[in-house]
Amino acid sequence: MLNQVVLIGRLTRDPELRYTPGNGVPVATFTLAVDRSFANQQGEREADFINIVTWRKLAENCANYLQKGSLSAVSGRLQIRSYEDNQGVKRKVAEVVADDVRFLDRGGRATEGAKSNDYEGPNVDDINISEDDVPF
Repeated sequence: MLNQVVLIGRLTRDPELRYTPGNGVPVATFTLAVDRSFANQQGEREADFINIVTWRKLAENCANYLQKGSLSAVSGRLQIRSYEDNQGVKRKVAEVVADDVRFLDRGGRATEGAKSNDYEGPNVDDINISEDDVPF
């Protein structure tokens, strides 16, 4: 059997970090807005809003380095679970339990006093390449 999901999208809000009661395992949740690859009848692109759950160190990293609007790639498994709400109504929720989250934005949240990495690579105009340097 195979249950694997890969998504790329932007966070709709900052991740919410909590700890499980008893053993205190970190768990972070956030919602990823993923654009559909086609437009609707009005020519507008729509998005799906997918709940993501991360655990342990990955949860802490997501809470520390992601924020609303961050572009991220998530891979994991789809999980459907049921619960009973406050009114006693049985509800189902679909969510992706992430095994890996890649932070695709440059930089990220900078801590106070920390330098950001502003390196953009060499300026192409400053590189001198002669015909003898090209191997083909």
